[in-house]
Amino acid sequence: MSLFFRVLVCCLLLNVVHTFSAVASTTFHQPEYSTAGFFQLDNTGRTVYSMNPAWRFYKGAVQGAEKVDYDDSSWALISLPDGMETLPTEASGCVNYQGESWYRKHFTPEDAWKGKRLFLHFEAIMGKSKVWINGVLVKEHFGGFLPVISDVTDYLEYGKDNVIAVWADNSDDPSYPPGKQQDMLDFAYFGGIYRDCWMIAHNDVFITDPNYENEAAGGGLFVSFDNVSEKSADIRLDTHIRNLSDRSFSGKVEYTLYDKNNQKVLSAGKSFSVGKGKARQTSVKAKIENPDLWEPDYPYLYQLHVLIKDNQGNVVDGYRRRIGIRSIEFKGKDGFWLNGKPYPYPLIGANRHQDFAVIGNALSNSLHWRDAKKLRDAGLRVIRNAHYPQDPAFMDACDELGLFVIVNTPGWQFWNDEPVFAQRVYSDIRNMVRRDRNHPSVWMWEPILNETWYPEDFAKNVVDILHEEYPYPYCYAGCDVTARGSEYFPIQFTHPLNGAGGAFNTQTMNPEVSYFTREWGDNVDDWNSHNSPSRVSCSWGEVPMLVQAQGYAKPDYQYTCYDALYRNTRQHVGGCLWHSFDHQRGYHPDPFYGGIMDAFRQPKLSYYMFCSQRPAEKNEMLIAETGPMVYIANAMTPFSPKDVTVYSNCEEVRLTYCKDGKTWVYKKEKTDQGMPSPIITFKDVWDVMCDKKLARDRKHDGSYLLAEGLMDGKVVASHKVMPARRPSKLLLWADNENVEMTADGSDLVTVIAAVADDKGNIKRLNNYHIKFEVEGNGELVADSHTFTNPREVQWGTAPVLVRANTASGIIKVKTSVVFEGIHTPLSAELEIKTVDAKHKLIADKDELSLLLENFGAAKVSTSDNSSDCESEVQRLQQELSRLKLKEVERQQSEFE
Repeated sequence: MSLFFRVLVCCLLLNVVHTFSAVASTTFHQPEYSTAGFFQLDNTGRTVYSMNPAWRFYKGAVQGAEKVDYDDSSWALISLPDGMETLPTEASGCVNYQGESWYRKHFTPEDAWKGKRLFLHFEAIMGKSKVWINGVLVKEHFGGFLPVISDVTDYLEYGKDNVIAVWADNSDDPSYPPGKQQDMLDFAYFGGIYRDCWMIAHNDVFITDPNYENEAAGGGLFVSFDNVSEKSADIRLDTHIRNLSDRSFSGKVEYTLYDKNNQKVLSAGKSFSVGKGKARQTSVKAKIENPDLWEPDYPYLYQLHVLIKDNQGNVVDGYRRRIGIRSIEFKGKDGFWLNGKPYPYPLIGANRHQDFAVIGNALSNSLHWRDAKKLRDAGLRVIRNAHYPQDPAFMDACDELGLFVIVNTPGWQFWNDEPVFAQRVYSDIRNMVRRDRNHPSVWMWEPILNETWYPEDFAKNVVDILHEEYPYPYCYAGCDVTARGSEYFPIQFTHPLNGAGGAFNTQTMNPEVSYFTREWGDNVDDWNSHNSPSRVSCSWGEVPMLVQAQGYAKPDYQYTCYDALYRNTRQHVGGCLWHSFDHQRGYHPDPFYGGIMDAFRQPKLSYYMFCSQRPAEKNEMLIAETGPMVYIANAMTPFSPKDVTVYSNCEEVRLTYCKDGKTWVYKKEKTDQGMPSPIITFKDVWDVMCDKKLARDRKHDGSYLLAEGLMDGKVVASHKVMPARRPSKLLLWADNENVEMTADGSDLVTVIAAVADDKGNIKRLNNYHIKFEVEGNGELVADSHTFTNPREVQWGTAPVLVRANTASGIIKVKTSVVFEGIHTPLSAELEIKTVDAKHKLIADKDELSLLLENFGAAKVSTSDNSSDCESEVQRLQQELSRLKLKEVERQQSEFE
């Protein structure tokens, strides 16, 4: 059949055509996300409801918007988390909105809520905020990184429309931390109700919330340990119980601890009584025999069930909490000890700001989890929460994936002498400890204000507050070695002796102090220009990225780097790279480009250098990627370096250039000094003229680089790179880390389009603009206004964010080049399945329906018969064009 006739048949017989599509992986791991610090346990009388969907939003000041009868029908309809706006991928220099905003939510209370105690729990609202329920002010809050909680029981009206109104203001305000003007700040506030909102319903006798109760070392559940070893561990369980019923209550608190196989390992309990309107804390001590101890390479989590029962044995409240058993000790010159043993190597990690491309701080829980997963994949074992407490979902992920966390109080280079500022700092410290104290991932607390010259008494005050809030073993705090009051801190932040060039001096080391580098690697010229060989955009290509990776590993000048951090005594316990991801900044027009991944979390070459520092042994206990790896950091473009860089953690690497070509071999030197896996450079390998000859001889398949990693003489990892030829198609995939997508109106996933040749090799050097379309159960978080759809290809790829709606099903994403022509690459299509939300979604039914309609309003069909035909026609036209091109090639060859 002729090509022309096949095209004609395609157009006439629409029902027999096919499209070229990729379906997202069907093997998923779905993480658990806590709600208000716990996991719901069935049949306890406690239920969690999602208040995220269908809020009315207005950006700006409004008079009377807190009133029930205010007409908000013209306001935008959005779902939480919400950052008030979408932004360009690069949105530094205070281009984001700063000012007042309003949110209003309509809903009819559930009949099941009658007789229950109801708490409205915002995980965070940026800036200062006020919350009204049906016109009544129930909460005023200062600070954008910790929970905003209200008891709303007495303000709801059943059988009718209820309104939650929230006023938020993220503009500059020196009265609460961070306090510094945003145009002088190294990160961006962004704004809005940018984390989840829950309604917690339970009985009148209940386990309290520690952030609501304001009790030192109290409120809620507090799990602490002592005398931890492989043989046993002492556990202390403190539970704060409030009785808001109309009579005294007598009963029992029961604890049951289950291992990962759901086998009971401990039961304990205590009888108690509490008068009406009163609260009390109960304490139980027990011993766990032969515990599985939590550590980064073995992040073992137990399930703790906590139940409150009355004297008849009826459960009146309860929930589940994941806990890890571990001991943490900093022993000065003897370094860091974990679970009674000296930790065997330096702890290398990175700092993390919470913002993401386009959406600012308004990440879904799955994006937070993927951030932790990507960092653990890179072999990191500690994350510094710069410079504020981060999303509960991120903390949950660190528990599960094996990442230590340094928890910071909000602050950066700012102090206000007004007493209210210090009091709000102290309040933040208390509340971050109360929120995060049960996470096994918490390694140390950083209760000071980062890089700030605070008053003399501040350091002692914050240490006292920390130990008042956490009066049990394994609680440590750190601060800068040159800061006022550093003598109160057992951990001090500095650069290692052989790092030089850093901000601090450790020529005289106190044997009672352990040292850590809170930020390393950012080799900036000055604090105005911000030029640096460590700050690299993916769009600049492989040579700048190679320079960044070399600088982070071991530069040819003396500087704190990966290698330097491995050349210290045990007293210097490690360091965190500044920074894991590219992020936006207030005081500079450029984003911070120093991440090992970009703002969409797409890897740079330095990411693979970090991966190569992982142990080569496979670790089945980790969800993250482990085991041997090898990666060729050379794209074989006409401009790629002749020297080929390879990152690998294997004992030996064999590099082959071309079929039947030359082979080079690298063997790692065995040494106890320096980084685990030095960068491997094979000299004078890549030759573009050799590739040209193979191409002219029609031997395209013979041109490649093949790296093989060997352990004990056996190939255990390999990576092959081929030059990308004529761009012929787009590739499309979901960067989901095998996490399924939830139909809750909030969940987000990054979808990546790439320009590729016939064999799927990504064409790194091109300037296409890619157009994204979607239909089904989701929407694009992208538009022409933010230059995100269409978006320009950078280093071969173009990312976009996709959000699920509130109905489970299929999201279809289609991508094509702008201005399609006879020779342009073929389009691609991707299907993403979404699953039902775990918690019931609360919203006005009409608003929820309208929200779904709005999701569908901007959709462009990608799967009707006509588009199927167009795809097939495009493919066949390209096949015809290839035949014509062969004739052009022949003619050109004859005239050379």
